[in-house]
Amino acid sequence: MTNEPPRSDLSEPCEPAADPGPAELSAPQMRLLPWSSPDEKPCFLITDGAGGPVSDLADSIEEIQLGIGEELLRHARAMHGDPKVPDREFRFLSRRLAEALGDALRVARN
Repeated sequence: MTNEPPRSDLSEPCEPAADPGPAELSAPQMRLLPWSSPDEKPCFLITDGAGGPVSDLADSIEEIQLGIGEELLRHARAMHGDPKVPDREFRFLSRRLAEALGDALRVARN
């Protein structure tokens, strides 16, 4: 028997805590999805940021929407340089640009 005092947990060497992964660091968040319900209400996904099939689909749709916006912008710039473009084409383009801007703003806010 020795005369050493009993050891406590505080005297034990400390091992560093395991590094938590990204999923453990993220609290659940609500993500606005790039589509609406049949009655035009916004759709949300509760996510931990780790991804998944619905999140991947939403990312793909957002990329498509942004690509459409870029294409429309290129088309609009070309139309402005052509004085023979009828007004009805500008109105049509204006509606499509408004839709694309709405999609882009929805993505940006998310």
